[in-house]
Amino acid sequence: MRPILFLFILGFATSCNYFEKKKVYPEDLLKEELQTFNWNEVDIYPTFSNCDDMITKEDSKACFQNTLVSHVNQFLEAQNLVVANDVNDTIMLKIKIDNLGALEIESINIQSKTLKEIPEIERLLRQSLKSIPKIFPAIKRRQQVTTTFELPVIVKID
Repeated sequence: MRPILFLFILGFATSCNYFEKKKVYPEDLLKEELQTFNWNEVDIYPTFSNCDDMITKEDSKACFQNTLVSHVNQFLEAQNLVVANDVNDTIMLKIKIDNLGALEIESINIQSKTLKEIPEIERLLRQSLKSIPKIFPAIKRRQQVTTTFELPVIVKID
């Protein structure tokens, strides 16, 4: 029994792979790590100071969007727009918030009949977002990141 045990221990101890050390390169670790998480989701959505007390991620997102929409709606209501025909449109704003919290409108999707009734609507939408409160950018893995999303703005004038 001793010779078999001795051969087993000797074979295990002299195995080439047992003592071989693999060199790990930081670039390989980073590449592997970058593939493991979802880039389409952030850990914390962009936010305003009035949304700080939100507990869940979804509540925080809803607070942020509601604050933006509310700000735009208040601005548009203050313009006292007058139209010849009723307007009922959902305008889609594609918005980018960079890693410093700066907001940029990438595109605005407006129906042609809304543009006919309110030709200055695009300018008004852009102007309404110039006076928004400070935005705190989204966070992914403890880093501030740029995010892009669509914000629906309902315009209804009777």
